[in-house]
Amino acid sequence: MSVADGWTRRGVIGAGAALAASAGHAAVTGAVHTRAGDFVGTREGGVRAFRGIRYGSAPRFRAPVAFAAPGRTFAADAFGPVCPQRGPYAPQDEECLYLNIWTAEPDARARKPVMLYIHGGAYSNGSVTDPLNDGQLLAARGDVVVVTVNHRLNALGYLYLARLDPRFPDSGNAGQLDLILALKWVRDHIVAFGGDPSRVMVFGQSGGGAKIATMMGMVAARGLFHRAATMSGQQVTASGPLHATERARAYLAALKVPERDLSALFAVPVPRLVEALDARDPILGGGLYFGPVLDMTWLTRHPFWPDADPIGNPIPMMLGNVHDETRAFLSPDSPLVRGLTWDNLADRMAPELKIDILPEWVVAQYRARYPDWSPTDIFYDATTAGRSWRGQVIEAEARAAAGVPAFVYQVDFTSRTDPRRRAFHTMDIPLVFGTLGAAGSQTGTAADARSASAAMQDSFVAFARTGDPNHAGLMRWPRYALDSRATMIFDTRSRVEQDPRRWQRELFARVPYVQPGT
Repeated sequence: MSVADGWTRRGVIGAGAALAASAGHAAVTGAVHTRAGDFVGTREGGVRAFRGIRYGSAPRFRAPVAFAAPGRTFAADAFGPVCPQRGPYAPQDEECLYLNIWTAEPDARARKPVMLYIHGGAYSNGSVTDPLNDGQLLAARGDVVVVTVNHRLNALGYLYLARLDPRFPDSGNAGQLDLILALKWVRDHIVAFGGDPSRVMVFGQSGGGAKIATMMGMVAARGLFHRAATMSGQQVTASGPLHATERARAYLAALKVPERDLSALFAVPVPRLVEALDARDPILGGGLYFGPVLDMTWLTRHPFWPDADPIGNPIPMMLGNVHDETRAFLSPDSPLVRGLTWDNLADRMAPELKIDILPEWVVAQYRARYPDWSPTDIFYDATTAGRSWRGQVIEAEARAAAGVPAFVYQVDFTSRTDPRRRAFHTMDIPLVFGTLGAAGSQTGTAADARSASAAMQDSFVAFARTGDPNHAGLMRWPRYALDSRATMIFDTRSRVEQDPRRWQRELFARVPYVQPGT
């Protein structure tokens, strides 16, 4: 069928027709009936999986439109396409609004909490089709329904054209509107899969967490989710409309589309849209930044500046980071890190801190505090604390100051396959999903990894169920408060610490934090 017919890459079958199981999956199952259509999934290890359910259509640079085909039956046995991007995920298509569901009990009477995952990759890349994000093992526990969502990214999701052409009033936050549309689909239909629409928890890593922090300040998302967990992903401030317009102009120039008439945008081939992402960012340098825009329509204030947006305060929130974030994207094998010495540390570290602080002073403070540390140790600790952790601290402090629930964690469990990486960015994904043996995981599958994973899974599931991550298998996890800063440390033996990394927190609190890209 064509896109115009309402379903991409997948046939529509008559009710009761037989389907061949997709490669690597178990036998097909009977259809689950919803007002959006009937869906035939697969059975995998005691779990029913429904992949590639279309929840909307994506008109270019405009708000999404809900998709539904009541009375028609669809084979939900393969992932839908992902948003066009640079990267390994395939197939890619502008029509990328698909979600996936794993459930142990697709019965409307089950009413289990729903855990809806939003992927990372900043706002420009990524996909929930990555094997680390597979929901089968998490759903196999039997106590939650797992949903994963793809949406529009990069220019297709966040190119702000509203000041240039009134035909595109929603373009700067189209990717956020996709996620809101997916949450509406869950609200309206998840009960048929055994989910409870009144207990929907959104959780997301890196850019996924940032998208969640942003949605907590969007009126359009109010009431669609009831708990939120951000994993190494924060959004203190959004992109301002003036900077976003400058970036749009740079992108249009790369496409050779005159800003006086944007009609030509409709005809630009998708590969060319992706190529133009390499245009130089007029604010930051490097490739163009895309992210949510303070457009005063869908987003009318910054999510966590000057305080926590009151819209999101009633939602219990869990905020986490890993101990060594930057060991993921500043590779130990890169020339930047491999040749670090005391003579070049300050200069090499300065641009990676992403804040305006005297790097020589930072190095001197670290050397006095930690005299046994190497230049590499200081490089990674300082860039993590100054660049990647600051946003989480600010958001947790804002929640605590407002007197609303915030539970903070830190992952100390380290890579078992490359010890140099330690507890690096993305380390928490396989621990939460239980995908310890999946491609890309560095947790290993030994008892220590299983213990750390069980602690995280049990806490996330408890949070989905009640809005509180405490459970019988873990020591008491207090809410985050400014006088104690209680933090759950997830490791082989998980524990609570008061104000971990206090020295680093106070060191970098001397200078203002500006969210990169905003």
